[in-house]
Amino acid sequence: MGRRIVLGMLGLGAFGVATGAHLQKGVNEALEPIGDFVPVGGGFRYYSVVSSVRRRTAQDYRLKVSGRVERPRTFTMAELAALPQTSLTRDFQCVTGWRVPDVEWGGVALPDLLDACGADPDAAALTITSFDGVYTESLTMKQARRRDVLVATSMYGKPVTHDHGGPVRLHVTPMYAYKSLKWLGGIEVVDKVEPGYWELRGYDVDAWVGRSNGRADVPTA
Repeated sequence: MGRRIVLGMLGLGAFGVATGAHLQKGVNEALEPIGDFVPVGGGFRYYSVVSSVRRRTAQDYRLKVSGRVERPRTFTMAELAALPQTSLTRDFQCVTGWRVPDVEWGGVALPDLLDACGADPDAAALTITSFDGVYTESLTMKQARRRDVLVATSMYGKPVTHDHGGPVRLHVTPMYAYKSLKWLGGIEVVDKVEPGYWELRGYDVDAWVGRSNGRADVPTA
């Protein structure tokens, strides 16, 4: 069911889908890892390649920041709440074509988190990992220093739910949603960009909204 729905979404996506057999084969290969597609409230759609992600509560959640930092730290929810807080309202755009307007996010701006740990300004990038043990993402240091990139702890004024990647997720406002890694567990400051889960499957490393994303021979809607 999930696979058929996702393929249907691709067919109706903003960029359209070519009909050639070769392109369809490429789409099928790109979607092969998808395990679940579950609609959730507010117009969002929930994707996961893991059939079951262990839930973490505000009490047992931890975010590890490591690598090229002066002060490696593991943050609890309370410690994240004690850092300067940032809120913003922006559209949430998926590369498959759907969009949710005016989503309210709150949390710690990623630059503030990096400053709290003394991130090396000469480091090139971040490697970001999910506590589900599967998803990874990356940002250049310049991208990570944007004020519209959040370690998000709230959504619409409430804690981020598990289905939306909570209790803490990344929110990279100017990029497509696959860069906004769910179930955030670790941030490592590193020397070079390491392609994340979806990039290794053909999606663009730099996923600015409005640009065509995905492999040249695989339409991604």
